[in-house]
Amino acid sequence: MAKTNLTITIEQLAKAALKLEYLKLRALTQEFLRQNPQLSGVNRPNTNDSRVLATAASLLELFAFRSSQTPPSWTKKIGPLREKTYLIDIKTAGKFTRQLCDTEAPPQLRGRNIFALPNFLEYR
Repeated sequence: MAKTNLTITIEQLAKAALKLEYLKLRALTQEFLRQNPQLSGVNRPNTNDSRVLATAASLLELFAFRSSQTPPSWTKKIGPLREKTYLIDIKTAGKFTRQLCDTEAPPQLRGRNIFALPNFLEYR
């Protein structure tokens, strides 16, 4: 994604993750992290959608963990989802992939009943 003057929000990332829009999510994530070097100041999404809130909080906690930062305080107030939510196409994933998500998803996601591959959104 080219540099832009548009502000990328954690809500946009959460929605892209939930829609399984991987390429868009990766591009948005790179720009979001560039725009938000201090993650503790990221505002809570202005939504009551529990799936978006839980995903946004989980993503911020994941990014904060990976960059040795403190996540925004509002993330602690967001609980887990009632049903498992996968950030992969579970219908086409094999048994091994699903089991890998269930057991090895980043703990910041798993704690809110959200599952992805262990290296979800890692950059090297």
